[in-house]
Amino acid sequence: MPLHIADRLPPRFVFGAATAAAQIEGGAAEGGRTRSIWDAFAAVPGKIADGSTPAVAVDHYHRWREDVSLLAGLGVDAYRLSLSWSRLMPSGRGPLNLAGVTFYSRLIDALLERDIAPWVTLYHWDMPVEIMIEGGWLDRGSVDAFEEYVAAACGAFGDRVAAWMTINEPVVHTGYGYALGIEAPGLTLYGAAFQAAHHQLLAHGRAAAVLRETGRPVGIVNNHTPVRAASDRDEDLLAAGMYDVYHNGQYAQPVLSGGYPDALQMMPGAVWDCVHDGDLAAIAAPLDFYGVNYYQPTTVAAAPENPNLPFAFVEPVDGPVTDFGWPIDPAALTEFLVGLRAAYPNLPPVYITENGCAYDDVRDADGRILADTARIDYLDAHLAAVADAIDAGVDVRGYFHWSLMDNWEWAEGMTRRFGLVRIDPDTLDRTPRASFGHYRDLIAAYRSRGAD
Repeated sequence: MPLHIADRLPPRFVFGAATAAAQIEGGAAEGGRTRSIWDAFAAVPGKIADGSTPAVAVDHYHRWREDVSLLAGLGVDAYRLSLSWSRLMPSGRGPLNLAGVTFYSRLIDALLERDIAPWVTLYHWDMPVEIMIEGGWLDRGSVDAFEEYVAAACGAFGDRVAAWMTINEPVVHTGYGYALGIEAPGLTLYGAAFQAAHHQLLAHGRAAAVLRETGRPVGIVNNHTPVRAASDRDEDLLAAGMYDVYHNGQYAQPVLSGGYPDALQMMPGAVWDCVHDGDLAAIAAPLDFYGVNYYQPTTVAAAPENPNLPFAFVEPVDGPVTDFGWPIDPAALTEFLVGLRAAYPNLPPVYITENGCAYDDVRDADGRILADTARIDYLDAHLAAVADAIDAGVDVRGYFHWSLMDNWEWAEGMTRRFGLVRIDPDTLDRTPRASFGHYRDLIAAYRSRGAD
């Protein structure tokens, strides 16, 4: 797609790139950092696809200056990073760790010196082990601990952060980490994981109240997916509707309209006594923006043989997919955004806080890496989908590509490559891909028309 996609985006549109601390930092035992649930999970044999751990990841802890230079070369307006709770507050509570504060202060200052706005996520799944021992998100005390951590982070960085994001993708963290056990902390509670979901949303609400005192915009980041039924059979349609409630409604509705979907009570095993008086009001306090992470639609069928979950995921039978096996459907992003706006008339401004694709490097007969045209096509098509949503009346104000660079992709280890920047698996050297140059040129084309 030609660079004139820039002509379709509104004034002051924010272009960014995103990462997460546990996926890039490394330095796991340095500077006073203690173990997170991901360090503990990765230490269990067989949990990570390639046996790797986040101990080194891509060594951003030592190479952050180089990575800031890459961001400056890319020309982004903003960088979405996350803070490691374990690095800033090693016991999960108590005083801040000076070495952790120094690390993030230097990073934030370096971004500001390059006119890159720091967009900071407070929780991107890396809970300190000490808080997990007390019950993690199953325990209401974790909400208090998170609020204490957030308040301390505000005191350290609140004068320099451009925008705050409280919790990243509670649906994924709850579903994979507490319901199905395939990610940290590795619990298999199925419907009973609702308690972890509720406490994350409550932590968001309580944190947002603290963050507003900094005077900077505050939002949450939810992962969303349009849900398709595997067939037009009644049982598959019912399963798809139930999964839509589970994945989308369970996290959007409390934040945007103050209550859980009634149909969520059909989830086997869900216990509702964790919802206390005043919780929903705290969760639904007005936001300055709403973060949408989008990667793919989801196809669902009924699962009558499974007493724990009323739905089953179905692999797509046709259409393009990434090397992760995820369907490529930009129009589904437009569809979801338009539907979100219709469902929630009070929807605040939206930012696409993650969108990207995993592709392996393609080499020629001599072993040379070829241009990553698939990633370029994906980027263009999804930015066009954002423009389509804006044309349809959705107030989308920015786009953060996932990810700046290849990273440690959770349970997939280092086997999936999402980066605009290639990371050599042996040396960890950084090499911008062709998609890096394409995104840079697109941003430059947007600015050349005086849109910002």
